[in-house]
Amino acid sequence: MGRDLPQRDFTDEDRERFAARLRASLGLLDGLLTSPRFGAGEPTLGAELEMFLVTPDGVPVPRNEEIREAAADPRLVLEVNRYNLEANLTPVPLRPRPFTALHDEADALLEAVRRTAAPYGAEPYCAGLLPTLRPGDLTRRNMSSRGRYAVMDEALGRAGRGLRVTGEQRCRMRSDTVCAQGATSSWQVHLTVRPEEFTRVHNAAQLMTAPVLAVSANSPLLLGRRAWDESRIPWYEQAFGQHRRRVAPADRRSGFGHGWLRGGVRELVEEAVRRYAPLVPLCSDGAWDRPLRPGGPPALEELRLHLGTLWWWNRPVYDPAGDGHLRIEMRALPSGPTPADMVANTALLTGLVLDRAAREPGGDLPFALARENFYTAARDGMAARLWWPAGGAAPVRVAARDLVQALLPRAAAGLAGAGVADDEVQRWLGVVEGRVLTGRSGAHWQRRTHRALGSDTATVRRYLELSATGAPVHSWPAPQPVVRAKTKGRPGGSR
Repeated sequence: MGRDLPQRDFTDEDRERFAARLRASLGLLDGLLTSPRFGAGEPTLGAELEMFLVTPDGVPVPRNEEIREAAADPRLVLEVNRYNLEANLTPVPLRPRPFTALHDEADALLEAVRRTAAPYGAEPYCAGLLPTLRPGDLTRRNMSSRGRYAVMDEALGRAGRGLRVTGEQRCRMRSDTVCAQGATSSWQVHLTVRPEEFTRVHNAAQLMTAPVLAVSANSPLLLGRRAWDESRIPWYEQAFGQHRRRVAPADRRSGFGHGWLRGGVRELVEEAVRRYAPLVPLCSDGAWDRPLRPGGPPALEELRLHLGTLWWWNRPVYDPAGDGHLRIEMRALPSGPTPADMVANTALLTGLVLDRAAREPGGDLPFALARENFYTAARDGMAARLWWPAGGAAPVRVAARDLVQALLPRAAAGLAGAGVADDEVQRWLGVVEGRVLTGRSGAHWQRRTHRALGSDTATVRRYLELSATGAPVHSWPAPQPVVRAKTKGRPGGSR
């Protein structure tokens, strides 16, 4: 869905032809998966960084198209609302220092956006949610001009529905548009995977996402209220899922999934084709099933487009570049607070996934508990208690902070096994360890600051100041409470 769409209206014939090509793509994919050259390259790591454009006081600035054009950088693309922007980082080899490369590029891109956005009174704000947004900011009047968003908005249905997240405080809103999803920003990690390893790596990603999310949470303030530590997760699912009718969780277009993978990427792709109706039945021109070049893999544009309209938290990606490859797009991590934090989260998640996939076949924790872990981690952050395999015995519940502390050596082993340099491993996992030891995630800092300052605007202003330093969030100074004068006639002062 990263490209614009030249067509917005579709006929029944378009839908039938698109569905037929999807079914035929399954057979072509089968042939690719057995090709010795497909996915045989060195493993790589990539990322997408989503951000908000805001004033220094956190007011959203709906000028993403102008800022993107002024930046003239093809890595920057528009997101759903006009105050959302995304940066696609350059994929890097997994060895020897991938995380430093991602950090430096993310840092440079944010600085470029900051310079380019300044004449528009804007700067980038990297967090899972922007606390100063209000329901009026999440309507179609703020939708980006690119046609693909209007097509998706229409395809998902415009019946009004209630969006709700209940945490420390309750947050509710009525919406009839995918523009509600513009409240969220994420840091999405792309890891290339060989076809024969896909089942193990995907299952490892499903298991390991919860503990990593717990210590990476950075989305506690939704529409000015303190909700889940990672309120972005339930909000995104409700705002960008299937709304034409009530459906079971397994049939929603956004979610965690409903079982451990057994049959490789083919199982996931077949599920996507058989279970979900196409949202955007745009057929490619020409011989769609032929290689892009002699000896190369087919583009399979219809299949890639269809997979891009399913927002699973760990999503398969087929890419025909070079000799072709598969990726797992790990979509659950929030944006921010700084490139150092996001890259440290990436190192932890990547290391744990690689280590788990190499050592264990997966599936020794009931999937229902892995799914419960995911939403518990999103709700409670570092305070979460997660189910964990106990070496053949019944699963046990472990505090997320203790679990991640215990898993850090496993993450280091996974990265070392992939050829990541030792100083690289120590540098970035050290950021995670500092966060775990202090108990200060982005969500913890925002929640504490919001209570102390008593203002969404003051919280965002301070967050912008500290994130601009590049220092990881666990080193940020604690906020000082606002001292309010006592009010006459009200013993103890105002509240």
